[in-house]
Amino acid sequence: MMAIPSLFLAHGSPMLAIEENDYTRFLAELAGRFAPKAIVVFTAHWERPVTTVTSTDGVYETIYDFGGFPDELYQVTYPARGSKAVAAKLIERFRAAGIEAATDSARGLDHGTWTLLHRMYPKADIPVVQASVHPFLPPQEQFKIGESLRGFGEEGVLVIGSGVTVHNLRILKWGQRTPEPWAVEFDDWLIDRLRERNMPQLFDYEREAPHARLAVPRAEHFVPLFIAMGSGDPQRTPEVLYRSYDMGTLSYLCLGF
Repeated sequence: MMAIPSLFLAHGSPMLAIEENDYTRFLAELAGRFAPKAIVVFTAHWERPVTTVTSTDGVYETIYDFGGFPDELYQVTYPARGSKAVAAKLIERFRAAGIEAATDSARGLDHGTWTLLHRMYPKADIPVVQASVHPFLPPQEQFKIGESLRGFGEEGVLVIGSGVTVHNLRILKWGQRTPEPWAVEFDDWLIDRLRERNMPQLFDYEREAPHARLAVPRAEHFVPLFIAMGSGDPQRTPEVLYRSYDMGTLSYLCLGF
């Protein structure tokens, strides 16, 4: 069996759960390339000071952690089951790497997880483990979290970092389909450094990347990128899987590692 790459996927607007567009079609096509035994999602919408993973064999609650959307969206559920066995493997890997870790048996799936998986694996028949992020850890530590899971793809486990590269809700251009030049420039810089594997500059993106403060005013949506990268194959050149923009500044850049 070929190893499953680690993915960084943009979850963007929760509306992706019910809209039909190029991005939702891409997600369905992407999912068809893999047949994972389990899925691990590091979501920007679950922050904890200690890396925490869900640990349950039961069916997850679907969390609607947003407001002001059409009623139709709140009718969508994603009744996937968890996996205590996969959660235990994650905890074992984290602790072996010196990373403090914990479990949560009650947490449901937030929209950083279920909106993507609803489009990718709509039958909800693959066990899911959700993992938290700590946005204030340095990028090197984020990468280390992912690195501790390296090789999971060879075991049939799909690791996803769910976030957004350019995510500044305060300056969205409502209705604008063409991207702002600065947003494109930030992603261009990021893609070039990823392909070069220029880790010093990537880890120092706040100072090195153009428009970093505009693109990443707070890091919770950006750090899943480092986790996904760390968990991927270090011999594999990072691949741009999809790229588009909405509302001028919201990036849907997706990457494979």
